[in-house]
Amino acid sequence: MPISFTSPLWKSSTGLLAACAMLAVPVFAQQQATPAPVDDAAASLNLPDNITILGANPNLRRATAKVNGQIITGTDVDQRLALVMAANENPNVSPEEIQRLRQQVLSNLIDETLQIQEAKAQEISVSPDDIAQTYARVATQNFGQDVKAMDAYLASIGSSPQSLKRQIEGELSWQRLLRRNVQPFINVSTEEVNELVQRLEASKGTEEYRLGEIYLAAPGENKAVVRENAQRIVEQIRQGGSFVAYARQFSEASTAAVGGDLGWIRLAQLPTELANVARELQPGQLVGPIEVPGGFDILYLIDKRQVLGADPRDAILSLKQISLDFPAGTNQAERADRVEKFNAAVASMKGCGDAETAAAALGATVVANDQIRVRSLPDALQRLMLDLNVGQATPAFGSLEEGVRVLLLCGRDAPPESNGPNREEIMAQLEDERVNKRAQRYLRDLRRDAVIQYDSPTELSQLN
Repeated sequence: MPISFTSPLWKSSTGLLAACAMLAVPVFAQQQATPAPVDDAAASLNLPDNITILGANPNLRRATAKVNGQIITGTDVDQRLALVMAANENPNVSPEEIQRLRQQVLSNLIDETLQIQEAKAQEISVSPDDIAQTYARVATQNFGQDVKAMDAYLASIGSSPQSLKRQIEGELSWQRLLRRNVQPFINVSTEEVNELVQRLEASKGTEEYRLGEIYLAAPGENKAVVRENAQRIVEQIRQGGSFVAYARQFSEASTAAVGGDLGWIRLAQLPTELANVARELQPGQLVGPIEVPGGFDILYLIDKRQVLGADPRDAILSLKQISLDFPAGTNQAERADRVEKFNAAVASMKGCGDAETAAAALGATVVANDQIRVRSLPDALQRLMLDLNVGQATPAFGSLEEGVRVLLLCGRDAPPESNGPNREEIMAQLEDERVNKRAQRYLRDLRRDAVIQYDSPTELSQLN
């Protein structure tokens, strides 16, 4: 807990120091009456009489910003930035991009500090036990590690357990604050739910989308800067960064806590600016930044399906995979010849019953699995499998270096019909949308009323 100069802890520390000073006076005078013996251990260090300090004090942590008097240090920024960089699979991040990320991380830490301060002002507490339990759950669910392993991992990437726990405290504080001060005043009527149910039934067979979002607020004077930051985030995600990690760190929407996941929605539920763009996306595609009222959005299409209809990608397949590997030392010409024979043999197969015999003749292996959902396959294979009839095989895929394989379709169970969301789910979704809008206004008000002091550019450059 940061110690302010007006806190009871600081006052009690000052009083303790003053009491110690008064007690030390007679003790010091008494010691001077008799010369003290030379400290042999100190003498053995061979220290010069005149010492010149050549480096900065490594224990000094200067403030990057003060938010209503609470300090955010360069170390805080560095450790939170390390979490973002660890989630980025692209190691070649330019120094300019790192500096932009630092600025965005600092902005997020300021918002996080405001959220924690407001929760405390409203007497909403997040106990150390709450934080520890969430931290342990994150370690298990997201990293498959225990707490000690998680601590070691965070230290290894240049972050710390304290940094992640601070983020957890911010999220829990904000969620509880919204739950008490915003959610009770959000009303969704039965008529609204009925109307949405009717619209769902009327749109049966059309598509609905599962979208991820990263929302960045952009006040008028900062619009150009925010747009540039959003574009950089898009570039980093396209180069291998984790959308979920960037959403958790940078998004200012309430969905940030769940990695930006909006859940299943129809385009009619989106603002026109977003609906027009989302309509053209395919699963796995990213688009943005898109200007919306108050800021910019980055959209990621996780999946899509038909409203109240069976999704072909929910079909369960029975497959046989036939694989041909190349022994070490096989040259390129021999590999190409074996691939040509492999393709010819697959084309001449008479269904799945002939797979083992044909594979044995080629020196290939067969693996069978009858519980494969189409949507669990890579996107390119999904489209191929949906077009196959039972007994047919995909084109060969792989490489001359790693071997080739095909998937043989042996059976397909039709996907179940979808009943769509129930009334409780629809009501919860409408409530979440309205809470999200109120939360954005709430945070804007906190920023407007806050006293925020930044270090000068020179000091900031020294911190970096």
